[in-house]
Amino acid sequence: MNALFERISTSFHAQGLMQTLGASLVSVQPGEVQIALPYQKALSQQHGFLHAGAVSSVVDSAAGYAALTVAAEGYEVVTAEFKINLMRPAIGERFVAIGKVVNAGKLLTVCSGEVLAYGADAAVAPKVVALLQATIVNVKY
Repeated sequence: MNALFERISTSFHAQGLMQTLGASLVSVQPGEVQIALPYQKALSQQHGFLHAGAVSSVVDSAAGYAALTVAAEGYEVVTAEFKINLMRPAIGERFVAIGKVVNAGKLLTVCSGEVLAYGADAAVAPKVVALLQATIVNVKY
């Protein structure tokens, strides 16, 4: 396991919310992190779609961890703000949140994120259900 993956994985597994949601770390690259979330009835809203709170949580974490991949040693990250566009109902069997660094500064990192919905048919392309833009703050610890 490389040091970057280990750093992100250790932090990810310390998050109670990601464990509660059943999310898993899929990919860690410099400037990009992917988090998967299987559909669960317990995470649905009244129409049976994945709840926007679950969608927002995983894409916020993906963006934050993308920022952490480029943060200097000795720094952690916290989200200062984000804006999310919910593009369509979150219908699917599995969701993947992809966070990417757009611009990394000394103290602030701007990230984008998207959430893809995958259905049962692997031949059908995933659909983008949400887009995010976030400002992440590097915090010395």
